Amino acid sequence: MKRRLEDYRADDASVIPLSKLDVSETKRFQDDSIWGCFERLRREDPVHYCQDSPYGPYWSLTKYRDIVAVDTNHKAFSSEQGVTIVDVPVEHWTQSFIKMGPPQHAEQRNTVSPIVGPESLQKLESLIRSRARTILDGLPRNDAFNWVEMVSIELTTQMLATLFDFPFEDRRLLTYWSDVAVGTPKAGHAIDSWDKRSTILSECLDYFTRLWSERINTEPRLDLISLMAHSPATRHMEPSEFLGNLILLIVGGNDTTRNSITGGLLFMSQYPAELRKLTDNPKLISSAVSEIIRYQTPIAHMRRTAAIDSIVGGKQIRKGDKVVMWYISGNRDEEIIENADSFVIDRKNVRQHLSFGFGIHRCLGRHLAQLQLRVLWEEILDAGLEVKVVGEPERIASNFVHGYSALPVRIAA
Repeated sequence: MKRRLEDYRADDASVIPLSKLDVSETKRFQDDSIWGCFERLRREDPVHYCQDSPYGPYWSLTKYRDIVAVDTNHKAFSSEQGVTIVDVPVEHWTQSFIKMGPPQHAEQRNTVSPIVGPESLQKLESLIRSRARTILDGLPRNDAFNWVEMVSIELTTQMLATLFDFPFEDRRLLTYWSDVAVGTPKAGHAIDSWDKRSTILSECLDYFTRLWSERINTEPRLDLISLMAHSPATRHMEPSEFLGNLILLIVGGNDTTRNSITGGLLFMSQYPAELRKLTDNPKLISSAVSEIIRYQTPIAHMRRTAAIDSIVGGKQIRKGDKVVMWYISGNRDEEIIENADSFVIDRKNVRQHLSFGFGIHRCLGRHLAQLQLRVLWEEILDAGLEVKVVGEPERIASNFVHGYSALPVRIAA
């Protein structure tokens, strides 16, 4: 009897017919069984065409060099039809600068970039340090707790509220809106339709529109809403474009740092020799941060659409084809990164990873993400905290955000 795709177990990556291999399956990310699939594609078919998936046909790029080639060629591979494998229905579409090409992309991106510039980051460092200390000091001792909830989300959401100058008491709304924005509606889930998703995000838009109305009539300040309200490139946005840029900035300011904070603690538990290296030599923190971000790869993929017929890795990609760059796979490419499946905090060329992307859409907030991670690890080591992972992590069912909903830990008193 012919086997159906669903008859294959999650660990059957080596025997699934290559033409049937679909690395977009969210369950593989949730149960952490995706790695064999990517390893096989890198070895056998690094530019792989999947004809049948829940997201329609698409190309998978799984090797480092192919990903960089596409990511740095925005003329041939456009982001204007979206940056995720999901095709958002046109009635729920929102524009944002990551979905734009030059010159509009640079104009809007440059509007908000001062908030993550060197001068701003220098001022933010002391605030991040103070908050990290307060959060760590307030954690339970000798009782298990969820590191994601009490540390990862709390530190990043506090910083996100600062960047927007968002009412601090409502800051957890930012986390909620981020989670809604990156999720794909599914029957039986809390967000079970595109209409419900749009209804929730319209509440986000209403909240931020009130903040906009206040700041457009005051002197410019260094927060994201004020920067957009006072810039010629963004002050006349339509509501849907304003919402699209809000989602982009909220998700960008939340998910990379939040999930790398969790992943870093998990990896140090899984690789105790690396933790000993770090405690013996705290000067390795910056290097460790880069390795955490590579090993976690908090944004698993970015999507482009072919604007012209192109050849990638010897394969003919036609205009209009969906092309998915699997950063999470490229970061495990042994041709570029030696011993790539291992977590090594002092590896050579530790910053040579794909997690922030390349080209004109390279992550705007990458320096802020690295700063938060560095400061947090400095404070963990300075306080002499021994944080033990005491249970299995709970991962989210997403092929876009590679993240966690829970990590049970305990701190010895």
